[in-house]
Amino acid sequence: MSLKISNTVKGKTAVLRIAGEVDMFSSPQARNAIMELVKQRVPKVIVDLGEVSYMDSSGVATLIEGLQLCHKYNGNLVVAGLRDNVREVFELTRLDKIFQIFQDVETAKANG
Repeated sequence: MSLKISNTVKGKTAVLRIAGEVDMFSSPQARNAIMELVKQRVPKVIVDLGEVSYMDSSGVATLIEGLQLCHKYNGNLVVAGLRDNVREVFELTRLDKIFQIFQDVETAKANG
């Protein structure tokens, strides 16, 4: 399944929706989308993973890089809508302690 990525920027918030499998072949697409928002210095980037059915370590690395780059300009990158199997990846790698994880995009928008 190919990766589908779309983003919407409204004011100080961007919502980056990713759908499909994020693996070593497709994670460069996700990285490019995140880098585009970082270049624009969007204060808050919400990565909606609600339609992501699988994520491997390359996808996780992409999100970590995005988080670090956002922090460099005092921006923030949060994730929303994790399916159970993707949430497990975050918990196993202890990234649930590093990322702010929200139930859905609306909750993420309402917080901060």
